[in-house]
Amino acid sequence: MLLTVPALVAATTASTERAGVPKRLADTGLYANFAELQVAADNLPFSPQYPLWSDGATKRRWIHLPPGTAIDASDVDAWRFPIGTKLWKEFAFGRRVETRYMELGANGEWTYATYVWNEDGRDSVLAPERGVRGLLELAPGVRHDIPSVSDCRACHQGAPTAVLGFGALQLSSDRDPSAPHADGAKGGELELDALVRRGLLRGLPDAFVEHAPRIAASNPRERAALGYLHGNCGHCHNARGPLADLGLALDYPLGEARGAPALLTTLGVASKFRSSAHANDVRIAANDPDHSVLARRMASRKPLLQMPPLGTQIADDEGLALVRGWIASDLAPLSSGASMHSPIPDLDPLAKGRRP
Repeated sequence: MLLTVPALVAATTASTERAGVPKRLADTGLYANFAELQVAADNLPFSPQYPLWSDGATKRRWIHLPPGTAIDASDVDAWRFPIGTKLWKEFAFGRRVETRYMELGANGEWTYATYVWNEDGRDSVLAPERGVRGLLELAPGVRHDIPSVSDCRACHQGAPTAVLGFGALQLSSDRDPSAPHADGAKGGELELDALVRRGLLRGLPDAFVEHAPRIAASNPRERAALGYLHGNCGHCHNARGPLADLGLALDYPLGEARGAPALLTTLGVASKFRSSAHANDVRIAANDPDHSVLARRMASRKPLLQMPPLGTQIADDEGLALVRGWIASDLAPLSSGASMHSPIPDLDPLAKGRRP
């Protein structure tokens, strides 16, 4: 049963680790008029072209940049945000359920918080620091969890920047029509060229100002599959975060011309994950999704096997079908000389050619 607003307020008040965080969503600055759910004009909506799967939730997102500030995009894959930046992401399962919030403090540290909506949609209060387990039933035997603050940090602090889904590739105007679960940019939503034009993004390399970034791939399915892995896996599995030592990179960095890491670090590469039934499988086996550890872990929701490990209770059938189809039909083994330091031709971020 959904916790009542008074119960959540009591739980939050009892927590000693939420000091300084607004107790209600209405006090975070998202709305100009909370009673009418009128979003303040200086909070700008956006929609990533490769959204993160969250058990079928419908999402809305906003960013606030303090007046007179801009994002530093000189490192195209690790944007630096000004002090006072705020972001919100609203989750709905038929109705609003939660709104997640981030704010960059004067100390350079991000604050993470989640606000839970009551059933009538008239109030949204701060969840306890430990989160809320089993808040809402999504399917028989499956319930939605409100993440803990440590859960938020685990995902957001695994990437070169803590802000996920808001970067040059995700906001490109050259949007991928085959991206799973993408609802397309709506009127008034931020895209990369608008950020530059409005002076909200500075230092972006000229190549990405002149040409909208896109994933270079041999066909539309490969483009969508690489984008899906970037949006759903690359925030943890990349070459610049705490999991870099795994040698598994599923993001699509624009600032490097070494090819798609999701190909170079998976195709024919022995998996470091072991199970008794599949001890010799590789991360991706060309033309064989059944013996590809990546596809098997995407399909599972067993706690020690599933990927992603957090934020989802239901496997993404559409995303899984895309990745399995890509593995089954579009992949050929890499040449023996290909490696992370040996780029595949025509896979640099702006290339339009086909992979040999």
